Amino acid sequence: MPRTLGPLDGRDFAAVLFDMDGTLIDSIPVVVRSWLRWADEEGVDPRRLVGFHGVPARGIAEQLLPPERVDAAVARIEAIETADTDGITILPGALDALAALTGDLDLCAIATSCTRVLADARIAATGLPVPRVVVTASDVDRGKPHPDPFLLAAQRLGVDPAHCLVVEDAPGGLEAARAAGCATLAVTTTTEPADLVADAVVATLAEVRFAPAGGRVRLTGVVAAA
Repeated sequence: MPRTLGPLDGRDFAAVLFDMDGTLIDSIPVVVRSWLRWADEEGVDPRRLVGFHGVPARGIAEQLLPPERVDAAVARIEAIETADTDGITILPGALDALAALTGDLDLCAIATSCTRVLADARIAATGLPVPRVVVTASDVDRGKPHPDPFLLAAQRLGVDPAHCLVVEDAPGGLEAARAAGCATLAVTTTTEPADLVADAVVATLAEVRFAPAGGRVRLTGVVAAA
């Protein structure tokens, strides 16, 4: 039986805007150990890190530290994370999705909460094929859950964000997508389904198919194996 995508099944979009960590690549073990190390160095109770998945490092530091310590703390977590890429893998369905929408076509982008340096390190570590447009936390003044990363990605693709689909794994990223006026598809790689407010929810990108269709992208469910 085909997976149900509800209102998204068979729908066409001008472009697909992918989150990266937790959506295209599995970096969670690296993220956890890096932030635990950072919290220990900064004297932050690690329990205070809960709930920040998908939020840029600066946004986290601003919530946890005095203003005068934020810049140094952000530089430190970037250094820790950039140096530690061991064990990062590409998630199921990500390669097929990007292969279908990149190359001669320009039907997708990545919008990540990583800085440019960190995004480049993780892309290099995994060999993830990337589209022409990659928006990072270094490119916007306000990261997720603000809509700015998705609005900029749509702008750089030359499409209306209201005609885009965002694929995310984090509540903050989905909040940003809704604020940008995008349709939303969530994957449950890092978050329980009950906590994901989206037009449709799937386990991984292996459950969906993205296909070019008349200069747009058509989304369908993959037929489950018997």
